[in-house]
Amino acid sequence: MQTAVRESRDLEPLLAAAEARFAQVHPASRERHARACDRLPAGHSRQTLYFPPFPLTIARGEGARVTDLDGHRYLNLVGDYAAGVFGASCEPIQRAIREALAQGLSLSGPNLRELELAELISERLPSMELLRFCNSGSEACLYAAQTARHATRRAKLLVFHGCYHGSFLIFGASDPPLTVPVPVVKARYNDVDGTRAVLRANATDLAAVLVEPMLGAGGCIPGTPDFLGMLREETARLGIVLVFDEVMTSRLGPGGVQGLLGLRPDLTTLGKFWGGGLSFGAFGGARELMQHFDSRGGGQLSQAGTFNNNILTMSAGLAGAREVYTAEACRELNARGDRLRQALGALARRHRVALQATGLGAVMTTHWSDRSIVDPSHVDPPTTPLRRLFQLELLEQGYYIAQRGMINLSLPVTEADLDGFLGAVDGFLARHAKLLPPSAA
Repeated sequence: MQTAVRESRDLEPLLAAAEARFAQVHPASRERHARACDRLPAGHSRQTLYFPPFPLTIARGEGARVTDLDGHRYLNLVGDYAAGVFGASCEPIQRAIREALAQGLSLSGPNLRELELAELISERLPSMELLRFCNSGSEACLYAAQTARHATRRAKLLVFHGCYHGSFLIFGASDPPLTVPVPVVKARYNDVDGTRAVLRANATDLAAVLVEPMLGAGGCIPGTPDFLGMLREETARLGIVLVFDEVMTSRLGPGGVQGLLGLRPDLTTLGKFWGGGLSFGAFGGARELMQHFDSRGGGQLSQAGTFNNNILTMSAGLAGAREVYTAEACRELNARGDRLRQALGALARRHRVALQATGLGAVMTTHWSDRSIVDPSHVDPPTTPLRRLFQLELLEQGYYIAQRGMINLSLPVTEADLDGFLGAVDGFLARHAKLLPPSAA
């Protein structure tokens, strides 16, 4: 602890200098942020995009690059927090949107794209026998949780400390005020024996287990096969609905993480890339659960939503998944991400610095630690001086990453782009080697 405190104090002057340089070269973003604070709380409508001293205002984007209001161009490795699979521009998707615009927007009925997109999703993720669209991953997770509670006539959910299932379902030692007041039982992620015991002790009250097969906001921590396999086995035995939140992870394999592991959850939630860059959500699963939405057969659940099947999202999502993010493209992009994580690890070993990248495929988070990270309690907060300094100095080099260290690759990112990024990381490690946490190896 004393070493960490000393390192933090040593980094503070470097961080202050980096913030001063950032403010100096981004006057237009700074001025716009100041104006925005008069109408938007903290000057924004999306918490994840804020970082001090103020966030960049992005003026335009093309492919894997974005340009801010001051004219600085960056390789976009934020990747819209895993939603930006296609980059800032993608001709097949843009063409599909133009065609949809020409056919009309407010159509007031089922359209010519939603069935085809539903069929494609069910083909990729066979566990989703029936599904419904909505407007975000947050909505999808809330719908899935309430569907399970209705179907089982049980009240409680089993969730995991430090996990995020959208703005209304965030769980920790104390839950944020906007979290929906649903009764929950909590366990530790990747704790096989402990979670099994919690499941068995609460079985008669539990409607569902809500779990990300790889934590996203929680630090890109993969669920171990033993952990996720135990959840499938125990929930099936105890009559509890297993919900896989694949809002972020469905991009990691042609059939999501459930396809990679050969697991079949009862319900799945989707979002992010499936909308082709537009607002999107979906939830679905076993026919007997989703039939609660079928009023023809006595289903009692009614799900409205003016824009659930909006023609722009349906068209963009179908074109993106069918023409662009094919199974082959998915495998290639995630293999590129695996190579990047390995290369970051090699850099850390060469500099003898405690740095690692956790994750799967093209979605990862860097951590200034070499301990085994299997639970969100092992993840440093995004506001630590080292995380902030790393982000600001990489921005100076033209690489846009999230303050919390998250990196999400898009299809237009090339191997040459990643070589340049690795060079920038190498330079950071060399400049600050004496102040960075040393590797225990």
